Amino acid sequence: MISSLHGKVESLGSDWAVINVNGVGFQVFMPTSTLSVVGAVGKDVQLYTHLHLREDSVALYGFASAEELALFHLLISVNGLGPRLALTMLSGMSVEHIVTAIATGSVDLLTVVPGIGKKTATRIVLELKEKIGAGWISIPATQLARENTDVLAALTALGYSATEAARAVATLPPATELSLEEKIKLALQYFGR
Repeated sequence: MISSLHGKVESLGSDWAVINVNGVGFQVFMPTSTLSVVGAVGKDVQLYTHLHLREDSVALYGFASAEELALFHLLISVNGLGPRLALTMLSGMSVEHIVTAIATGSVDLLTVVPGIGKKTATRIVLELKEKIGAGWISIPATQLARENTDVLAALTALGYSATEAARAVATLPPATELSLEEKIKLALQYFGR
């Protein structure tokens, strides 16, 4: 198993890079977030990797952080979700956004990623919700009421991290008679403190 690579970037593609490690070039597929960190040709790079073996192919997937790799492993454990689609998810959303969407059961947030429909997003939530927990986000998912997932989505769309948004949502009163706009205003007041 190849668990990491340290070498120089030899060439770049739209979703891959060739990393030269002591004269051997490894083609590594990676999400756009990692490609942006890899930088230019000739730069030294350290990647956490996953070697994916199938009967008809061998592919190496690389990530800038151990957290991205761990989420990738979780995603490919979902029935019917392969490494390419998991890579697309990590390219389309940050680790925090994916984890928060799964932890809160926000199927709609996951369907933003091309190739992820409602059926696949529901399967991801069902299979991973129990595995995603306190180790991934600092606010337990049980504190994030289902009716507040729209508020969470709005805050992350405004540029707040998933952790910040989860903390703000956790401060909302449990009243269900508040409109979405009122909940968002209250959540934004949390950041003004």
